[in-house]
Amino acid sequence: MLRWRGLDDVPGGWGRSVVTIGVFDGVHRGHQKLIGRAVAVAAERRLPSVLVTFDPHPTEVLRPGRHPAQLTSLGRRAELVAELGVGAFCVLPFSPELARMSADEFVHEVLVERLHVAAVVVGNNFIFGHGARGDVDTLHRFGRRFGYVAEGVPLITDSAESGITYSSTYIRSCIDGGDVRAAAEALGRPHRVEGVVVRGDQRGREIGFPTANLAPPQFAAIPADGVYAAWFAHEKRELAAAVSIGTNPTFSGRQRTVEAYVLDVDEDLYGHHVALDFVARLRGQVRFDGVPALVEQMNRDVDQVRALLTG
Repeated sequence: MLRWRGLDDVPGGWGRSVVTIGVFDGVHRGHQKLIGRAVAVAAERRLPSVLVTFDPHPTEVLRPGRHPAQLTSLGRRAELVAELGVGAFCVLPFSPELARMSADEFVHEVLVERLHVAAVVVGNNFIFGHGARGDVDTLHRFGRRFGYVAEGVPLITDSAESGITYSSTYIRSCIDGGDVRAAAEALGRPHRVEGVVVRGDQRGREIGFPTANLAPPQFAAIPADGVYAAWFAHEKRELAAAVSIGTNPTFSGRQRTVEAYVLDVDEDLYGHHVALDFVARLRGQVRFDGVPALVEQMNRDVDQVRALLTG
């Protein structure tokens, strides 16, 4: 898959293509349906597919300080869409200048002049351009002028009964509430938190449970405080782990941490980039009367993780 940062990276001889546009944070099941449709249209027309996304998140530019929790890093997003068959991953730096671009300017300058769009596939709730004045109907209208076709793809719900729409906002609310199972159902895979292993206070090692303390990116979507069963991904390995998120109230901690106790493994991982794929929430965070009670509960947590993940 080709990767471009800005329109200047698009090759000068780039021909016609099929384009899909969005933030695609999470690359959830709704996104997968949309991207899959764009890839299929590209295959039918024997053209490359291009996914256009934005960095930073538009909200950070339009309403500074209100950046939503990030479900996937930009690099992870690229990996996931590559697996779906996308031909080119085009990141547009979202700036005040881009935010001021009208819908017709976006179509003409980005889609027509630079990407030579033959077809554009977006969600049927897609809006774009200054003041969010552009939508699918706008794309249809400009398509008749510039010679491309536009298609709006319906959103996906979890079932006819509940009618919950799979969206990045819904998944963030699941994660914020600790419901990582519901998040995984909407994502089509476990929610992942990545980070570099940093030194902690070493209490886990002192009580027989050495942990890897993750330092996630600034806006990463961290599940609610509690203890979780997760897969610990490191150097092409997936290892079972009990993960504690919170402030360590038994030790009167104040800083929120993400600590992973990897079952049956004790390695020096400081400075390594690792990932946690959350499978289930075991319990909430509890303040214990002392270390013996905490250790007893941690042994039960580990047994539960082992049963859930390794059978």
